[in-house]
Amino acid sequence: MTTKITVERPGMLTTVQDYPGRAGYWQIGVPPSGPMDDLSFRLGNTALGNDEGAPGLESAMAGPALRFTEDTVVCVTGAPVTVRVDGEIVPQWRPVTVPEGGLLDVGTIDGPGLRVYVLIAGGLDVPQFLGSTATFTLGTFGGHEGRTLREGDVLVVGDTTAGKHTAVPSEHIPALTSHWQIAVTEGPHGAPEFFTRADIDTLYATDYEVHFNSDRTGVRLVGPVPEWARTDGGEAGLHPSNIHDNAYSVGALDFTGDTPILLGPDGPSLGGFVCPVTVASADRWKLGQLAPGNTIRFVPVRAERVASRRTLGTARRAGLSLVTSTGGDGDDGVLARRDGHTDVTYRRSGDDNVLVEYGDMTLDLGLRARVHALHQRLDADRPRGLLELTPGIRSLQVKVDPDVLPVKTLLGHLAEVEDTLGDSDELEVPSRHVRLPLSWDDPATREAIQRYMHGVRSDAPWCPWNIEFIRRMNGLDTVADVFDTVFAAEYMVLGLGDVYLGAPVATPLDPRHRLVTTKYNPARTWTPENAVGIGGAYLCIYGMEGPGGYQFVGRTTQVWNHRHPQQAGPFEDGTPWLLRFFDRISWYPVDPEELLDLRADLAAGRGGGVEITDGTFSLAEHRKFLVDNTEPIDAFQRVQSVAFAQERARWKEGGA
Repeated sequence: MTTKITVERPGMLTTVQDYPGRAGYWQIGVPPSGPMDDLSFRLGNTALGNDEGAPGLESAMAGPALRFTEDTVVCVTGAPVTVRVDGEIVPQWRPVTVPEGGLLDVGTIDGPGLRVYVLIAGGLDVPQFLGSTATFTLGTFGGHEGRTLREGDVLVVGDTTAGKHTAVPSEHIPALTSHWQIAVTEGPHGAPEFFTRADIDTLYATDYEVHFNSDRTGVRLVGPVPEWARTDGGEAGLHPSNIHDNAYSVGALDFTGDTPILLGPDGPSLGGFVCPVTVASADRWKLGQLAPGNTIRFVPVRAERVASRRTLGTARRAGLSLVTSTGGDGDDGVLARRDGHTDVTYRRSGDDNVLVEYGDMTLDLGLRARVHALHQRLDADRPRGLLELTPGIRSLQVKVDPDVLPVKTLLGHLAEVEDTLGDSDELEVPSRHVRLPLSWDDPATREAIQRYMHGVRSDAPWCPWNIEFIRRMNGLDTVADVFDTVFAAEYMVLGLGDVYLGAPVATPLDPRHRLVTTKYNPARTWTPENAVGIGGAYLCIYGMEGPGGYQFVGRTTQVWNHRHPQQAGPFEDGTPWLLRFFDRISWYPVDPEELLDLRADLAAGRGGGVEITDGTFSLAEHRKFLVDNTEPIDAFQRVQSVAFAQERARWKEGGA
């Protein structure tokens, strides 16, 4: 007989999650999601005899009240709460039976920690999306209708036969506190290239405070502003935290401008900010229990001594509130460097990722060609233990299971592959021309700027009008020149998932169209879906609502198909993302009302004003174009460079 669960009280932010979440889609901006405190979640499942990743419920601050139609065994884990079955208090961390018609009532968190988990014998029977039942609420998919639970929702218990029920051993229960020590590995971007030595010393000596504006995408921290080792990010942006976009690791300490954010399991896969340290994989469960006002002390550890994330027992060392360490690796996150036709830097991005960077920190499509060649080769080889490959502008992040493919072994394999890549300058790839509507200076983007000014920062140089800021930074005479430049450009897609869900990071093929800006500092907390912005020398289309930092120029139609798996207009059947690597985007102008009509048209499964033409891109032909136009390109860049320097001087004089 099917057991059903009726939600009588949803609790706070209660979602269905599974472990390890949604794997394999990092390169197109789909985060893994899954339980933010994976350890409490997995321990609860194993106590019930379930597979450790079986779907269960996660709540923040307050748990749900659930009524069961049949006798059901459950286990509540995570932060301390009062748990009742039909009014009688029952323990956490051990299986208890809810009788037929009975009510499981999980109360408000009482003590340290933030998240509580309800696991059910047999798991939950919910549809999978892209291979997982985990809920990603910002993307409105996974779990129960892609959202948090509501009163009256009905869930179905899975028919998987659970094994033996047993209490979680007390020594396995993670230690929760209000003053955390968190193990971190060095890298990918540390001192002395990006931060000063004093910055890194301060990082380890500071008790950072958890900001109230934190969630599953990231935990914002309050702490000292770095001194920085650079004055700016060059083509990547005006602030020294800006870099050419690369993949992130979950658990990276991401400096978005001067604001440090620990990236969570719903965080972005790609971005243009430096990350000096990364939380060790075995300690990432702590991110789920960090409550506003808590303090954090980062403790550097050696990557090879990090406990395996696979273990749930005492070897995980989660029952200890202190991190025992004799120091980090002492290499600033740089695992190796290699000179050659194209210089290579191998950087540590946690104990489970290697970030392969090519060449100098410049925007060069030849470097992206090299990344593409490495990506294709590794994707074809697929050594056991390789989990994901995520390209950036001049980098490729290689994610591994270090228990199967140790980083040291991976480095050897990467060196062997590099020897066989040869010259990538003759790259020729499929390259579609994708023509999209653009509502210039759209009202939705104006609203986002106003929200930012009222809620984050009113004195920012890019306020109240991002387009005027872009004009000023690039030495253009009028905002009409900004308009003409954007609509004349052909933007090549170099990465996807820059801000989630197939969102492209793209750059104009003609350097005279490369408008350079800086990113918001601090970042916005809200950006409208499909806003179009420029950050550094790159353009992005935001795949969904969420935070962001690019300077707005307008808004376009959807680049992610929420009707998946149905085919809708220009989307391929079964593929919810519109764009591909090396697509070329161009714009045609529409007014705001017309854009809304086109968006409704696309949402209904029609064309939505998107025009796609097949083609190819030749790197050799592009290089010839650059040579043939050297003089006018140089002239444009000289004017741009002067304007950039003048803007930076104004910032310094104004104390910004």
